This record gives sequence, C-alpha cells and structure tokens, in this order.
Amino acid sequence: MKRSIEPSTIDGSIKAQPSKSMMQRAIAAALLNEKPVKILNPSFCSDSLAALRVAERLGAQILRDENSVTIGGGLNPDGTILHCGESGLCLRMFAPVAALCDRELTLTGECSLRSRPVTMIVRPLQELGCRVVTHEGYPPIWVQGPVRGGNAEVDGSVSSQFLTGLLIALPMAEEDSRLSVHSLASRPYIDMTLKMLEEFQVIVRHEGYETFFVSGRQRYQGETYRVEGDWSSASFMMVAAAVGGRVRISGLDVHSPQADRKILEALTEAGAGLRIVSDFVEIEKAELKPFRFDASDCPDLFPPLVALACHCPGVSRIEGVERLRFKESNRATALAKEFSAIGAAIEIENNAMKVTGGKLSGGPVSSHNDHRIAMAAATAAIAAEHAVTIENSESVAKSYPAFFDDLAAIGGRIHE
Repeated sequence: MKRSIEPSTIDGSIKAQPSKSMMQRAIAAALLNEKPVKILNPSFCSDSLAALRVAERLGAQILRDENSVTIGGGLNPDGTILHCGESGLCLRMFAPVAALCDRELTLTGECSLRSRPVTMIVRPLQELGCRVVTHEGYPPIWVQGPVRGGNAEVDGSVSSQFLTGLLIALPMAEEDSRLSVHSLASRPYIDMTLKMLEEFQVIVRHEGYETFFVSGRQRYQGETYRVEGDWSSASFMMVAAAVGGRVRISGLDVHSPQADRKILEALTEAGAGLRIVSDFVEIEKAELKPFRFDASDCPDLFPPLVALACHCPGVSRIEGVERLRFKESNRATALAKEFSAIGAAIEIENNAMKVTGGKLSGGPVSSHNDHRIAMAAATAAIAAEHAVTIENSESVAKSYPAFFDDLAAIGGRIHE
C-alpha cells in the first residue's frame, strides 16, 4: 500500500506502544512458568504475534483479549514446525527454548528472516548437549535437545538475541551453565532480559557481560507481567515533533534498560526542546543543530536519527553502521538510497553515516519492506517541502501497527 505524508504541523498527545522486545521475552518466560501468566499492556504487532504462535506450538495455552494475554505454560510441542514470521528475535531466542525438548523441531521464517545469519547458535548449543543443523548458516534451524547445561563459548558480535534465548532457557537445564561471551553487541538488550528474568524470580549472574553464570533447575514463578512502553517506536514520534511541532508521549519509563531510551540524548544534542516528567515525555520543535551520536548499542535508532539529521543544518555523524547489515534490509544502504532520492545528502564512511542537513524535497521512496525505513520516511516528510510517498507502507505492522493512526492523531497529513 502507498501512503503519502504531506508537510504537517505536529501537536498532540499519544500513549507509547508496548515494547515488542519485552513482550516477546515475556511470552518465552510465560511458556516456561509453572502457572498461567497474565501479560498486561500486550503488544499485538506482527513480531509479537509470531512469538505467540511459536509459544502455542510449543505447548502454551493462550487466552487473549484486548487488554491482556494469559499464557499457560508447559513444553509439549504440537507438531514440529515453529514459524517465526520475520522476527529475528523470535527465531534466535526460541531456538534455545525449543532445544529444551527431546524431539527435533524446525524454526523457520519468511522474507528477510531467511537471509539473517544464525551461525552463532550452532556451536554453543552443541556444547550444551544439543543437535543443531542450519541451512548453510541461515534459517531454517533444526534443533533437538534436551539442553543439559555446561560450558559454552558464545559469539555476541552480530546480535545479542541468541544470548537472550540461552539466558531464558538454561535456568531450566539439569546442570549449571557457564557462558563465555565474546564481542557482545547491544548490552542494553541483555539488561532487558535480566530485568525480565528477575520478575519471574530467575537469577542470572555475570562478570562484565563476558561470563554469565546460570544455575540449572530453577523455576519460573510469575503471575502477572506488565509490558512497558516502547522507546523504539516512540522515537519516531519524538523526531516528528522535533522537526514539526510538539508531542507529549505517556507510558514511557525514563529509567528503562531499553537501549533506545538514548534517543533523548540525541534530541538534546540536536537542540530539540525536551521536558521529562514522571508520567510523560514532551518534545518540542526548536532551532536544530548538527549532532554526533554512537548508535552501536542501539542500532534501531538509526532510521529516526537519519530523519532528524536531515533537518539539522550542517553535518551530523551517526556511528555504528556495521550493526545495520542484517536487519529487515541492509539499512545503511537502504537509508542512504531512499533519503538521497528525496533530497538528502548522505555519505557512508567506514562505520559512520554522515548526513548533511537541509530542506528535503520530497517524492517517492521504497520502504524495502522494512518497518523502520517506512516510519523514518514518514517522519522526515513532516518538514519536507513536498509530500513523501512510501511504497509498502504497511510494513510498519511488524512493530507499530498503529503508526499512521498515531501520526495522524498528532497532526500528520496522510493520504492513502
């Protein structure tokens, strides 16, 4: 579906979307919990729905209404195929969870997920007692457990998602485990996992994020879990306000371990007006200036930061391009191509993206079927000279199904 976003004045209030990252972690934990868990403020984006389907396939009983999801746990697989949609977290996180079972299970997906590397899961799961096969380092993944625990070496350089899965699964193993982790990317995402585990009374210790100690034979003991607001999706609305008006966003935890909370640092350096109160964050347009930001630990901020930089006079520099290669698209090249098409001046230099701010002309762009590129283009359109038309705009459903509704609610002028 094509959508055109015209230059707009932003003014209004919205509630932050629930975090799909925390939702998927909570689904996996509830699957392993001894009693049913009620998840409040649930996310129903495409990635979260994929995780719910996988949990159900692994034996969970799921009752869903508009405001909550109740998951009755118990590993008792129904069939052998676990379809993860396009969710990299779902695939890499549920691989170790599926390996708790003593039958062969296949984790697969569609579209871009089939080209995302999974070589990092093979050796560690083998060291922990499992049989693992991939399709030349890519999905599908065939796993057969049970995971017994023990010592394993983990490569965290491409993604922290597999380590998250190990930390969720290994407390259920028969033996204690010691994980030696090398070159861990995106440490805040592991903090998110550890925080969630604590709420289910599961304890994992670590030394400098390099060695993790997991006691086996632990019990997941949760009753309710509230999914916190999502800084990733909120960052686009914040940038829309910074370039086009004002927005108040409620439902965000300013002390959250979410990596994308760092959007506040980037907005401050760029000169946007910022007000933080206990129950909301308010962003307001001000005189913007170029900024420097290292997004290595928060690569999902790259798209909204590029949209912001396009409207900051001068040259902004965003570090961490190497983290963008294996997303729904190669985001570095896709962002450079599509934003250049609507008037941006973007240069990729080693591990950095340099954006020379100015007035965007507008025009057609492709989302590359990437939800964050679609949202970034819509955000940048707010202060462009002419409308930006986005091909495959429906890709936003992967993380933020209500994105265009929320943008319209705060003044975005959108035409289908």
